[in-house]
Amino acid sequence: MSSTQDNPSPTGLLIIDKPLGKTSMHVCANVRARLRSAGAPKRIKVGHAGTLDPLATGVLVVLVGKATRLQDRFMAGRKRYTARVDLSATSRTDDREGPVAPADCQPATRAAIEAVLPQFVGTIMQRPPAYSAMKIAGRRAYDLARKSETEADLPVLEPRPITIDAINILEYTWPILTLDIACAKGTYIRSLARDIGEQLNTGGMLDGLIRTQVGRYTIDHARTLNDLPGQLTQQDLLPIPDDIVNQSSSDSPADAPEA
Repeated sequence: MSSTQDNPSPTGLLIIDKPLGKTSMHVCANVRARLRSAGAPKRIKVGHAGTLDPLATGVLVVLVGKATRLQDRFMAGRKRYTARVDLSATSRTDDREGPVAPADCQPATRAAIEAVLPQFVGTIMQRPPAYSAMKIAGRRAYDLARKSETEADLPVLEPRPITIDAINILEYTWPILTLDIACAKGTYIRSLARDIGEQLNTGGMLDGLIRTQVGRYTIDHARTLNDLPGQLTQQDLLPIPDDIVNQSSSDSPADAPEA
């Protein structure tokens, strides 16, 4: 049997296209199991640079070994998303995970949508979803939300500043609006879907989400879990970029939840 000395702990990155229905931590656990199968230490550290909800797919930067210490630096990179917004309904979770309620509204015109989108570009105040990992008096908002029996009982989180660099319409056929969104760390795309609907006097919930970019890594760099070998070794990992290694810790922003 090989010893830890014979199999030093791997360090580096994997760019994964997270599958639908899986949590970000499920992906990390899957990667950890493949590393251990190849002889990596039992307690090999595996993390990621920004959570994706189970109903989202796309770029998940998985950090292995010493790369996990640089999580904040990777998370500081700009994000890009393709978001499908359903303007005909609302949801307690602000996405189709529900419960979902149809909205009593008239279809919004493309001109009306184009008129409201600039309100969401720049540094704006955004209220996180009730079902989020944000804390209220030391408790996760989603824990409080799950105990709420009615819409009125849902926890209300304080708005906080976030930055959206650009929003562009990719396609629109009522009630589905498809957007290309470039934004900074900490932006909730579910909240954006909700808020766009409120400005249009329609429904507004996230119907689908693909993260297409995290920093320098795009969806074209991503591999599916099925693409990975059963045994992951150092040779399968991308190196940590020099500019990330050499970045001053003071250049990394404080922790903030991901979209």
